[in-house]
Amino acid sequence: MACPLPEASHRLAPTVYRRRRPEKSVLYQTIQKELETWLETRAVNNDIPRFVEDEFRSFLKCGILAHGFARAHCHGCGHDFLIAFSCKGRGICPSCNTRHMAQIAAHLVDHVFPKAPVRQWVLSLPKRLRYFLHHHHEYISPVLNILISAVESQLIQSCSNGSNIPDGCRLGSVTFLQRFGKALNPHFHFHCCIIDGVFDFDGNFYPANFLSPDDIQSIQEQVRKRVVKLFQKKKTI
Repeated sequence: MACPLPEASHRLAPTVYRRRRPEKSVLYQTIQKELETWLETRAVNNDIPRFVEDEFRSFLKCGILAHGFARAHCHGCGHDFLIAFSCKGRGICPSCNTRHMAQIAAHLVDHVFPKAPVRQWVLSLPKRLRYFLHHHHEYISPVLNILISAVESQLIQSCSNGSNIPDGCRLGSVTFLQRFGKALNPHFHFHCCIIDGVFDFDGNFYPANFLSPDDIQSIQEQVRKRVVKLFQKKKTI
């Protein structure tokens, strides 16, 4: 590889690689100091899932040269520099999370979503029901399908008031499952990026009209009733 050199004096100086030092952050130091104590304390109730512990331990290795690195050489200036391996986690690591988000967002914009408006829908359940999503994965798909079908029905109705569009149109969406809240508390919820419109089987797009607050309220009410009915059927509530 070669260092980027400016071709004219008015250009900015070449970017210099500076290795991040996660061990100097307050987050890293806190986890490094308190992790074992916290795990030992919570082990009494055995309420820490294994993947949570694995995320913390991987984070303590992320960006630390002692746990592995790649060596890069610049043919232009002759200098070498070290790039520490990352944990590639999707839980608590700020660096890896940010990189994942940027890469996924770029991929969706460049290769997945057409040039159409996209709306984010978030589905969060009461605390009493989140337990079942965390520990019984068979509930995840039915709950998500309830949200998707309710939004799809409203979008179809909104497209020219349900007329002049073929039967069998479907929406396009990408869903991200989030297991934690901002305080790392267990909080299973759904983030759905849904295109504001529907597609027919030939790929033709029919944009939805403006969704009013009443339309959104109607979707919320449908989802609430159907989710409650689902868990009542499963005899969990």
